[in-house]
Amino acid sequence: MELYDYMGAIHLHSSHSSDGRVPVGDIVQSADENGLDFLMLTDHFTLGARRSGKEGWHGGVLLIVGQEISPRFNHYLAFAIDEELIGDEGDTESRPQDYIDRVGQLGGIGFIAHPDHEGAKMFHVKHFPWKDWSVSGYTGMGVWDFMTDWQATLRGIPSALTGYLFPAHVLKGPREITLKRWDDLNKERRVVGIGELDNHDTPRKIGGITIGFFPFKRAFRFIRTHLLLDAPLKGEAQGDMKALLKALEQGRAYIAMEYFREARGFSLTLSDAEREVTMGDEFALKEEAVLRVMAPETGKIRIIKDGDQCAEAVGREITYTVSQRGVYRAEVYVKIWGKYRPWIFSNPVYVR
Repeated sequence: MELYDYMGAIHLHSSHSSDGRVPVGDIVQSADENGLDFLMLTDHFTLGARRSGKEGWHGGVLLIVGQEISPRFNHYLAFAIDEELIGDEGDTESRPQDYIDRVGQLGGIGFIAHPDHEGAKMFHVKHFPWKDWSVSGYTGMGVWDFMTDWQATLRGIPSALTGYLFPAHVLKGPREITLKRWDDLNKERRVVGIGELDNHDTPRKIGGITIGFFPFKRAFRFIRTHLLLDAPLKGEAQGDMKALLKALEQGRAYIAMEYFREARGFSLTLSDAEREVTMGDEFALKEEAVLRVMAPETGKIRIIKDGDQCAEAVGREITYTVSQRGVYRAEVYVKIWGKYRPWIFSNPVYVR
């Protein structure tokens, strides 16, 4: 099964956001220096970057402009829409179902953002979780968010200093509550999991000196989302954006924290004598099929069925005989300095 793997960052903010400060051009340059193929920009309540002509190819980086609908709670990332859904960041009355429906009516796709964000009280970082789980019609949800993970480590001055200097070493991976919810939702229907960055390069004054948390050149080294396409991108902006968004909508994606190791080369396939599928696909099980997970380097590979681990191996490959219907995904942990750290989280295949 030949697929083309494109790596990028989802959920970030430019100077078009009220709380952003970095021009789009500088962000794109940082992405290019980090080897990213695409960016999915989500400024608050605005498509300003598109109106100013920034959407499209910038050298080797394709910029897709969406927006973050962000009342006080229940933030939502919307893509492939032409209408700005305006709101107030202090609004506590907006119904999430209303803006989820509106994104769908406009032909767009949307993702629940940082669903279990807790903030950091000691450092006056507000919490922005998703509260209304009665909603329907969304494409997917954030599974691993850099800011949610990193801010959870800010328990005091020493931990904050360590976390700022060595962020990759303190990240713990997707929260258990988030993974459980994602697995439970996927039993009912496809809910695409994405990795989020949620970076603003927020300025903070320390000792009279303004420091950015985190500069994009640094932030782009952490959590990324890979999209798998049946054909290579062609260098034509509109068609290429549609191809990436289609792959995202289908769940042909995996999430990776690539500070220590690059993840390109990871694969998950399910096959029998007649067909082969990958992440995001559905599979009609007849008798048995073989699930194969391959990692680009040696790691601890886990296969998860309906939220429970059903197989584990240390190496670069694992196979598992599938004889029951269910939702199957994979996790890979890489050993760094003697400790296994979260690395890759795949979207599932759906065995019906």
